[in-house]
Order: sequence, then structure tokens, then C-alpha cells
Amino acid sequence: MDPFRRAQIILLCDLCKTAHLQSHCERCDINLCQTCVGKHLSDSSIRHKVVLYKYRKSLNYSKCPDHADELCKHYCEKCDISVCSTCVSSSKHEGHDISDILEKLSSKTESLQKDLDELETRIYPRYEEMASGVQTEKAQLETNYGELTTIADQQGEILHREITAIVNQRKSDIQEMKNKHLSTLNKNTDEITQKMAELKQIMSDLKSILKSNDVSLTSTYKSRNSEFRTLPPKVRVTVPRLSAQKINKDQLNEMFGSLSPLSINTEHGDTIKSAEAVSSPPVKPLLDEPRVTAAIDTGYNSLYSVSCLSEDQVWTRGTNNTMKLLNLQSKLLTSIQTKSGNTPSDKAVTRDGDLVYTDFRNKTVNLIKNKQIQTVITLQGWYPLSVCCTASDDLLVTMDSDDVKQSKVVRYSGSTEKQSIQFDDQGRPLYTSGYSKYLSENKNLDICVADCVASAVVVVNQSGKLRFRYTGHPSNTKQSFKPRGITTDSQSHILTTDRDNHRIHILDQDGQFLRYIHCDLESPLGLCVDIRDNLFVSERYTAKVKKIQYL
Repeated sequence: MDPFRRAQIILLCDLCKTAHLQSHCERCDINLCQTCVGKHLSDSSIRHKVVLYKYRKSLNYSKCPDHADELCKHYCEKCDISVCSTCVSSSKHEGHDISDILEKLSSKTESLQKDLDELETRIYPRYEEMASGVQTEKAQLETNYGELTTIADQQGEILHREITAIVNQRKSDIQEMKNKHLSTLNKNTDEITQKMAELKQIMSDLKSILKSNDVSLTSTYKSRNSEFRTLPPKVRVTVPRLSAQKINKDQLNEMFGSLSPLSINTEHGDTIKSAEAVSSPPVKPLLDEPRVTAAIDTGYNSLYSVSCLSEDQVWTRGTNNTMKLLNLQSKLLTSIQTKSGNTPSDKAVTRDGDLVYTDFRNKTVNLIKNKQIQTVITLQGWYPLSVCCTASDDLLVTMDSDDVKQSKVVRYSGSTEKQSIQFDDQGRPLYTSGYSKYLSENKNLDICVADCVASAVVVVNQSGKLRFRYTGHPSNTKQSFKPRGITTDSQSHILTTDRDNHRIHILDQDGQFLRYIHCDLESPLGLCVDIRDNLFVSERYTAKVKKIQYL
């Protein structure tokens, strides 16, 4: 038999004691008939929770340790324990604040639910991010240590070449000395041989004279013995020695290059703000009526982007190959042409105040320092679109493949690629291709991309894991949401231009829409924020930059 039908037969209403029960108040833990429900709910001092009896939650009251037959249906606030009715009336809890255990249970349940929500939505995802970051770092181990091994091999080859060159030079020197030694000995031998030939001739002549008994020859003979008594000089050549030095291993190690120690530091973990802290009012609240405080005439026919150098100086980019630095009075302070003569795809200001720009046509990212242009990145198979500088002075670059079928965000430290962000956890592309995707790093290190083709702002965390997509506010608009420029401020707000609807959307760091900025904008495109959270907006067709106070 259905247990509820069996209960209808057996159980009666706890109030009238006559009618069959229909409902149950979970707050008061009593059974009610249909007639008594209204009477029970008339007591507005308690937040009742009446449900059909078959849907009630069964409560497991604990038995009182002091009164075995009693259930603990009350709660002593001072003693912080559950108590039974007999305990309440005893002297032990006299004067104590006693509440209904269900009221305490409701409060505790709310607290538990808050804890669960925070664990599920805020704390556990951060642990997942950390674990993902560690896995990414592990995946890069082979590459990083492989580079170190390659450097060691290259240094070894250099030393080998130098040592071989030294050995060959010494051998050459030895051979040269040997040849010189031999030449000297040969010359000395020739001199002695010549003297010996003369002596032989003289000795032969003397023998002939003595044998002939010729008076004339004998009387005319002149002795040359004194000439030969002094022997020719004897050449002494000392064979050189090679003074081989004992190899100093310490010096050799130092010459080879030292390997810095492996630094393992355990950093203090970030404190995740509670939901209450996160939902507290921002330090700089949004103005009800944002206002334009300055307007800069750039002189371009069409204006695409703006980047803040300071509170009163901005870099601008238009339709030609010249980037202009202007002040709030529209005065041209300096201008720089691209190295290739091509129109730059995008530009950004580094933390040092230098300018960096992307060149779509020759697939390069270039740094301008002291008016000197240096190519820092050259791509193969991809062409760069937009660029931004991060808090750690890295570069983030959006790029499309040559066949315009793929798109990704790549992080660079100098010229070295550190991270590539292209797919979500299911292997699906994060970004569409075929159009410039402006981007910005938020204060929480999220990477925010305005994907115009997808009609969405795509936000991933520092590890490249998708956090959310913002596809516009569900309000009546003449044109669909097509985000172009994007920036972030000190409050972690995300601001993006809605060019076709002539306004700017302001979101919080979790993608919740906060408000619009209108300010009579005309086709707003580029965005940037200075250190005081003043917003600079480039209008495409008026070619003006408007400075707006919105906080």
C-alpha cells in the first residue's frame, strides 16, 4: 500500500486532532489538515514552510542524553547544544536563550548552503586553475630543460673548437721551429763541408810538392794552417719545450658558464575573497551620468585605436602607416612611421612607456624604443592582429592562421613564446578567425578578448581556461552586439565598445552587465584607461578621441 495513503488512515492533524492530515510544516514540524493550514500560516511571527505531507523532509532528532524518552527539539544558545523540553524547564538552563531547533537548523542550513556555493563556485575552481597551471608547467619541462641541454652542447662545441684551434696553432709553431732548426743546421753543415773540401785540396797539394822535390814549388809555398786552426763556429740550437700548464678545473668550469641553482619557493597562496567581500561596493562607484571631459582631434580620416601614455597624452592609429602621439589640446607631440611602411594592425604601450605595434602584412611584432624600431617577433604560418601588454610586461598577441581557419592568443616574454591559448576543455576553438580581436588583461589576470565575429567577449583565466562569454545585454537594440575595442580598469571592470549601437558596455570581472556609457558617442571603436581610470574612446568616423569620466 502507498505509505501516504496508509498515513492518511492512521495520522490525524496535530492541531484539530480530528481531520486527516494533508500537509506538514517543516519549520514547526507538525502535521496539518487542509482546514488548519490557513490558521497555522496566520501566525506571521514565524516563517513557516508548509509542504504536502508526502514531500516532507523527515527530521532525525537526537535523543536527549539526560532524558532517554525525550527528543531534543530545542536549542540552548548559551550552552550551544540541543536540548529536550524537560531540559528547558530544568534549572540547568534557567535564564538561557532557548530557540526552536528547527529555527537553528534553518539558519545552519543557510550557512551550509552558502559554504557549499562558495566551495563550488569560487574556491574549488581556483584549485582547479592551480592544478591546471602545474600541469602546464610540467608539460613545459621537456622544452625548458631541453633548451638548457642544447645551450650546454653548444657551449661545449665552442670550447672544443677553441681548444682544437689552440692545439693546431701549437703544432704549427712546433713545425715552424723544427724547420728553422733544420735550416740552421744545414747552413752550418755547408760551411764545415766547404772548409773540409779546401783542407783536402791543400793536403793533396802538399803531398804533390813533397813528392816532386821541385825547388821552385817548395820555395814559393805559403802555409795556410793558421787559417784553419780556428774552427768554424759551432751552432747550438736548443729544442724548445712545451710548458703544459695543469688544467684548473674551477677556471674551466667558470669559463664554460655556471648553471644557476634550481629555485623552489613556496609562495603564500592567494586569499580568495568571500562572497560577502566580493559583493561589497567598489572603491570607485560608477557615476550615474558619465561625462566627457576632453575631445582630441587626431587629424585622421578614420580612427581605429587609442593607447594611453599618460593622463594627458595618447597614441593613436588611423588608416595610414603613421602613429601619432597627441595631448588633450590635440597638439601633435610626435609621430612615427612603421618600419615596413605598412599600416599597423594594432599598437600598445609597454610598462616602460615604449610603443609596440603589429604588422599584419609582414607578420611581425615591433618595439619602438627611443624612436628606434626593433622587430621582436616574426611569425611563420600565422599573422598578428592585436596586441596588449600585461602586468608582468609580457606581450599578448591575437593571431590568425594563414588560411584564416584558426585563431589563438599567444603570450610572449620578449621574443620567447610562453603560452598559447586556442581551445577550451572540450577541444573547441575559443575564438573565431577572420577579424581583428582586440584584447586586454584584467587585474585578476584574466585575458579578455573582444571577438567581433562571434558577437562575444571571451574571457579566460591566466591558465587559458574559459571563464565565460558575454554576448550582450538582453535589451532592445537596433543592431546586434559586435564588440570591437576592449579595456579593463582598476576595479576589474571590463569595458567594450558596441560600435553599431554607439555605446560602451561595462561588465564586472565575472561578466555581469552593470551599465552602458553613451555620452553621444559616434561609432566608438578603440578603448584605453589611464592610471586614474579616465576612459579614452576613439570614434572611427569623426576621428576624435573622447576622454570620459565614468567612476
